[in-house]
Amino acid sequence: MDLSYGPEYESFRAEVVTFLTTHRDAAPKGEGMRAAASLAWQKLLIENGYTARTIPEQYGGYGAEPDILKSRIIAEEFANAKTSTGLGGQGISMLVPTLLEMGTEEQKQQFIGPTLRGEMVWCQGYSEPGAGSDLASLRTSAVLDGDEWVVNGQKIWTSTAHIADWIFCLVRTEPDAPKHKGISFLLFEMDTPGIEIRPLVDMTGAANFNETFFTDVRVPKQQIVGERGEGWLVANAILGHERDSLGNPNITLARFNALIDLLKTETIDGQRLIDHPTYRDRLMRIQGRVMALRCNDLRILSAKLNNADATLARMIVKLQGTELRHDLEGLAIDAMGEFGLAYDDNPYVRDHGSWQAQYMFYLGLIIGGGTSQIQKNIISERGLDMPREPKVEKASQG
Repeated sequence: MDLSYGPEYESFRAEVVTFLTTHRDAAPKGEGMRAAASLAWQKLLIENGYTARTIPEQYGGYGAEPDILKSRIIAEEFANAKTSTGLGGQGISMLVPTLLEMGTEEQKQQFIGPTLRGEMVWCQGYSEPGAGSDLASLRTSAVLDGDEWVVNGQKIWTSTAHIADWIFCLVRTEPDAPKHKGISFLLFEMDTPGIEIRPLVDMTGAANFNETFFTDVRVPKQQIVGERGEGWLVANAILGHERDSLGNPNITLARFNALIDLLKTETIDGQRLIDHPTYRDRLMRIQGRVMALRCNDLRILSAKLNNADATLARMIVKLQGTELRHDLEGLAIDAMGEFGLAYDDNPYVRDHGSWQAQYMFYLGLIIGGGTSQIQKNIISERGLDMPREPKVEKASQG
């Protein structure tokens, strides 16, 4: 059995390696998404087809035909080089593919290009204090007043709201309709009068989340994706993309390669940890999970190209990916011994505290974006067609 990629793909791999050898020093190294280095790197990647590869040119992408093996080669070589694969975030990972599927031509032209280039940063207005796991219970309202929607309500856990230019937001436009039928999907600017943002400090010590309040926020009527009252269809499309992005196998591979390097340098009694049976066993267990996650990603890519059903394969990405990252980062912390407890400005912190920050961040993501418990219910009931969890009947009122 010949498992080689063949001359065409090996030639493409050589192109990727040459690009990385030539340009990797220009890649951002921890700068924020608005930093000049990050924006310049994103522009270079798009021009060479290493990000936004299959997004049409007329919308700001590279415009290549989908190719599973080329996508895999790009991911492998960027991971091996420990080099940034470009900007991500909710706009690029979630909104762009949803607009390609469900947006109007005007919306595609207005939003996709600037979002891909990092010129337009987005946040997501979904969860509310009383509508988390049961998102369809949301109460933030939008009432049509002439040519504008008037939005009132509150969102919570609004990631990046404090730096975002725009928000994609679920609102209730038909209060008398069944809860899944009365929701619409609006797009509006974050500097619109009536928006208040209150940062929430998470367990990493940073304010990655926010409370967001809307008081008579006026939104142009045409800034709706899909039909009025049918926003739940858009919401489900975007949630699928969110779960894919939260368990990204390519980023996980890059972190795994960094973990290998760490275990080669850390020692116990003069012995490298990678040669220590206990640590090597833990590393190999994680390696197996990384390989499984990447194979599942190929299954999803193949299904997209062949118009096949990959529902179950997509369902497991968020659950497996976030738990894997938490365990991976945790092994690095254990490998550093007492230095693994260092954090923030501690003089003994390693790698700028990235292992500790990612460990805590992914502990949060096991909860955020749909808890692991909720994900398991979704997988069992919708993916494996198992019986739903029995509901406890409410006692009758006498």
